[in-house]
Amino acid sequence: MTDTHTLAPPDFAAARRHMIESQLRPTDVSDPVVIAAMAVTPRENFVPASQRAIAYIDRSVPFANGRVLNPALSTGLMLTRAELSSGDKVLLIGAGTGYAAALLAGIVAHVVAVEDDRALVEQAQANLAGLANVTIVESALVQGHAAGAPYDLIIIDGAVDQVPDEIVAQLADGGRLLTGLNDAGVSRLAAGRRQGQAFAVVPFADTDIAPLAAFARPKSYSF
Repeated sequence: MTDTHTLAPPDFAAARRHMIESQLRPTDVSDPVVIAAMAVTPRENFVPASQRAIAYIDRSVPFANGRVLNPALSTGLMLTRAELSSGDKVLLIGAGTGYAAALLAGIVAHVVAVEDDRALVEQAQANLAGLANVTIVESALVQGHAAGAPYDLIIIDGAVDQVPDEIVAQLADGGRLLTGLNDAGVSRLAAGRRQGQAFAVVPFADTDIAPLAAFARPKSYSF
């Protein structure tokens, strides 16, 4: 006997609505502009085809190369804390396949998205091809993109051991920086603002955000 039943395709629009109502709104993702962007951006298009069914679960979605798409909650919290403005020029470090850049593109004036993995660069280029206000740069993450500085906002889309001075120098005076911080194996979201030559980041939320190996401190040796 032949089984004629087939599985219904996933309802990604319903999954997106559920993500907003069950993951984002109850957890301080309160900026209506950020909520609106996440409501219309198809997150499933930014993950491998084999991972689409889990695109909206509350955890990282793995790529083939060890990198991940960070949880939507982490992204939403960072964008909410960033206090986005329509005139902002944004440097996004760790662009991955382009999801965060796509969200930002509908809100801010211009996004420079830096990625060092060639396969991810190619995927981001395909995913963001229709967005005129996004520039994708293939470069070492820790270098940022000084040629486009200064930036009103820098987002490092992953957890780092420390923010390099070279990145801070690319912020405009008064510019904001959002990142994840590694602290004894715990990841926290953190925010900072440059005031003249002064800059520091302060954690504001404990949440899952994957480490970016390029920003790891060199291991020290003891004898």
